[in-house]
Amino acid sequence: MSLDDRLRDDATALAPELVTLRHRLHRHPEIGLDLPVTQRAVLEELDGLGLELSTGSALSSVTAVLRGGGGGSGPAVLLRGDMDALPVTEATGVDYASTVDGAMHACGHDLHTAMLVGAARVLAAHRDELPGDVVFMFQPGEEGWDGAGHMITEGILEASGQRVASAYGMHVVAARVPRGTFTTRGGTLMAASDALRVTVRGKGGHGSAPHLAHDPVTGAAEMVTALQTMVTRRFDVFDPVVLTVGSFHAGTKRNIIPDDARFEATVRSFSEAAQDRIREEAPVLCERIAAAHGLDVDVEFAAEYPVTVNDDGHAAFAADVVAEVFGEERSAPLPNPITASEDFSRVLAEVPGCYLFLGAHPGDDMDGPNNHSPRAVFVDDVLADGVLLHSQLAVRALRRDAADAGTNGAGR
Repeated sequence: MSLDDRLRDDATALAPELVTLRHRLHRHPEIGLDLPVTQRAVLEELDGLGLELSTGSALSSVTAVLRGGGGGSGPAVLLRGDMDALPVTEATGVDYASTVDGAMHACGHDLHTAMLVGAARVLAAHRDELPGDVVFMFQPGEEGWDGAGHMITEGILEASGQRVASAYGMHVVAARVPRGTFTTRGGTLMAASDALRVTVRGKGGHGSAPHLAHDPVTGAAEMVTALQTMVTRRFDVFDPVVLTVGSFHAGTKRNIIPDDARFEATVRSFSEAAQDRIREEAPVLCERIAAAHGLDVDVEFAAEYPVTVNDDGHAAFAADVVAEVFGEERSAPLPNPITASEDFSRVLAEVPGCYLFLGAHPGDDMDGPNNHSPRAVFVDDVLADGVLLHSQLAVRALRRDAADAGTNGAGR
């Protein structure tokens, strides 16, 4: 029996255990960088596999290195699964729903964790046939905590003793992508994400006499409108910026003009040039509007995640692997980048690789609740597919990278 067939059989056989693990994680979601319950569950699942295990200092990460049959002379490939949940109160009604108030695996990271555990178990069973090493990156803090950045600082890319030659990650999608279909694209895949925080300071007073006060609410409201206009008039439609104000706070009562008003926006862009330009121009716009109203303003533009960029060759490679392993009908090109962001972008900025999406919604309705919704549901039956693709990407990438190293005379 070929290795391909054995990997498929092993992934299928593991599926019931991975469903149990996924439900366990789903019932006990954790948010941010400190995930002790999740970390403990992962360590228990990896125990006895003969992996080199280490945990993070600044976060509850798990790094697992699988030594292949190359005796340390082959390349290394990285596979990543994020583990953290969201501050969302679950409303799905599933029998394994969150037992933690205000926390939910609304983005499917419980599936990612279970898939990566499964890939570690499957590949460990065939380690002698691997021409190199596999680094498994179990990452907390993807949801706005820059867990990938922390893990890179702590040495994840060199965990095997050498820098990984390539890296792959996968994300389930609760809507829009057909169930069981994998999709990706070369080049820009996901947007950069930044935060804009603005505090407008004026002079409070009675709502009936605004001329005796300096109203920060009207100034802040004008800034919101002007920022929305700016991104449609100052930026190329083919290199767009998306700016959404999701938080606006001012005042305590309708007839009181407050001393200050505050709002926050998320800013998405698809190139370094656009990201740099909005970072420069948004504060200037707010400052000039404040000056026109006789107000003071504090503007913070905080960089979060860079653009997620797939290497063209690795994206084509990953799409070919999907087509060969699952069939052409299961591989669909992603026509355009998406405006969500991802801290795996930090990994792909350091080493070539590819990030993919996998449709995991129930039924045939692709317009149902999407990721981050309290009603988002992800089906268990994609777990085996995720394990198999992780495993096949690792095996085939190691073969490719080992062959390239031999061709280039750069044996490791």
